[in-house]
Amino acid sequence: MFYLGRMYNIVIFASVIYTINKYLMKTTLLLLLSLFLFEISATAQQSWTADNGNGTFTNPLFYDEFSDPDLIRVGDDFYLAGTTMQCMPGLLVMHSKDLVNWKFLSNCFDQLEMGDEFKLENGREAYGQGIWAPCIRYHNGMFYIFSNINGHGLQVFTAKNPAGPWEQKNMGGHIYDLSVLFDDDGKIYAVYKYDEVRVIEIKPDFSGYVEGSERVIIPAGNAMGEGHHIYKVNGMYYIISANFAPVGRMQCARASHIDGPYETVVISAKETFGYEAVHTVNNVGLGSPVPEPGFEFHVSKPHENFLAAVPLHQGGIVDLPNGDWWGFSMIDFRSMGRTTCLSPLTWKDGWPYFGLEGNLGRSPRTWVKPNVDVAVEPHAPYQRTDDFSGKELLPVWQWNHEPVDKKWKLDTKKGVLRLHTMPAKDFLWAKNTLSQRCIGPESVTTVELDASKLKEGDYAGLALLNMPYSSIGVQRVGNQWMIRQYDQNSNKTIEIPLQSTKVWLRAEGNYEQDLASLAYSTDGEVFTTVLDSILLPYQLKTFQGTRLALFAYNTVGKEGGYAEFDNFVVDEPHADRSQNLPLNKTIVLVNKGNNVPAWANPHGMLHSNHNKADKGCQFLVHDRGQGRVALEAMNGTGFVTVVGEGLSADVRMLKEESAGSLFQWQDMLHGECMLLSLKTNRYVGIDPTTGEPYGADWAGTNPNRKSGTVFVWQVADE
Repeated sequence: MFYLGRMYNIVIFASVIYTINKYLMKTTLLLLLSLFLFEISATAQQSWTADNGNGTFTNPLFYDEFSDPDLIRVGDDFYLAGTTMQCMPGLLVMHSKDLVNWKFLSNCFDQLEMGDEFKLENGREAYGQGIWAPCIRYHNGMFYIFSNINGHGLQVFTAKNPAGPWEQKNMGGHIYDLSVLFDDDGKIYAVYKYDEVRVIEIKPDFSGYVEGSERVIIPAGNAMGEGHHIYKVNGMYYIISANFAPVGRMQCARASHIDGPYETVVISAKETFGYEAVHTVNNVGLGSPVPEPGFEFHVSKPHENFLAAVPLHQGGIVDLPNGDWWGFSMIDFRSMGRTTCLSPLTWKDGWPYFGLEGNLGRSPRTWVKPNVDVAVEPHAPYQRTDDFSGKELLPVWQWNHEPVDKKWKLDTKKGVLRLHTMPAKDFLWAKNTLSQRCIGPESVTTVELDASKLKEGDYAGLALLNMPYSSIGVQRVGNQWMIRQYDQNSNKTIEIPLQSTKVWLRAEGNYEQDLASLAYSTDGEVFTTVLDSILLPYQLKTFQGTRLALFAYNTVGKEGGYAEFDNFVVDEPHADRSQNLPLNKTIVLVNKGNNVPAWANPHGMLHSNHNKADKGCQFLVHDRGQGRVALEAMNGTGFVTVVGEGLSADVRMLKEESAGSLFQWQDMLHGECMLLSLKTNRYVGIDPTTGEPYGADWAGTNPNRKSGTVFVWQVADE
């Protein structure tokens, strides 16, 4: 939090200048902020990027929600589209040159204008609806994105330039979870539906569907699931789908003809990257009403859920210009929602398996970047911190449903966001709520609020948009301003009188633990936590992870005043991972499964030992480039080395370093790691319940990280 504290000092300094000259205050703040960002940019990443800066990347690509990904390559460029549900602008398109570093490119639309449900009017809403599970394609110089809108039919968006503008056409029908193939004979196929896989032909002018062309190509009961991705590779048709019966995995079907017959295999399974299932709301889902205040939420704990976790699922494949192939998919990262991940792909017997030879179906969390003929500097996908001094909102922002344009503005003279209040019975029905995705694994978000122009019954502030939601802000009751904090899960309200209408609001989230806290300050330095341990469960009503939201609405049915927001600052304490690989340091590795250090046995094996001070428990980490390491025991027994194959892949201590001594360090964050043997493409591990020595034939970890392959590491002299 060191840099965040310095930011607050800058803000306080600028506030003093404000008493002299308002314009000077804003100019000085921007100058100091620029100097501040320049100072830290050269030393550390301040927002999550998957690129480790050493030729490797660590999943996920984004540590915030990017669900239902679809990805294509056009020449040397990659384009990614994902679900945005009811958020506006929508249908997000990203661009990359290396599959690891991404930047926002465009949205396909600003507003859908398809009815009251997208405007939060007349008791209608579109939570969990709108645009979802898009398919992006390129054909004959034109980009296409297909996506169903429930109740409105299949939409196709077209553009010559993926940066836009995009044109929209409604094709009708109920074609969902689809993927589109432009076949060699000129026909355009859409495959879709849950469980049974259907195909239908699309008319070349996209005015509808070829009459009589719909048919079932894979009957129900073949475990194909949903979220289809269709490709044609070397004359063969491949359909990749997500199967959830009884646990998530990725299924692939192939045939020499679009109509089959198809054979199937599992191409990815059990890969959770060591994350357990999220807390889940069991009585709020698709089609259910928006829960009112006082609603009793039924929240299951992760171990009570029927799934231990949700592994990699619902993805596809993409080729590189050099002929390499990569897989992409999503994984449920707790209360952050569904995030996008990248996997090396191995073709074997004509099947595209996620993972490496010798460990097919499991994906490394950290791996060498794709081999593309371009050098890309590591960068985050968005700028999340916003001082609202621009003429437009940053691309990271989205409105919750369609905004009322006359009721908000960016005041470029003052450099603030102004939200006018409109009547709403509850936060979830408030119009012009501006949101962005929570960024994990942990982050602290702070925003300044000027509430001086609020009128009777107005309530404005910062919220965690979810069902249940939590909010903190300023409410005006008569001539009194007060801090008001509300948590929908507990239905608890806390009100604290204010002497000032200028406050700082803060949301601190540990999104891997599904917990958050809300706080306020009257000076920007000392914060008072109003409510701690706010639960952030996942639910299928919004079908999204938790979002940060700025809101302003009137609670007594009136058109009220307005709130002004400034200096929205997001601090990510885990964004800088430069120290997560302890190169040239002496460390101790404690197995998370049995809480016992790994020990270099003088008889030549790697065992468990209880004495951290033993030199055999200390290993010098040698840098071998691209995140690869060799571990040398400090008791003189030599290098940790994998000998043999399969179940006989022993981990021994040998005096001379060899190819078996090379490991890809797997950064699991929080001082935890795994060691991926580059001899077996499997992990070093033990059975925590036995006294057997370490082996290198472990496929990966289980969701709780206690299966014997995850180590807690620390520098030996700490």
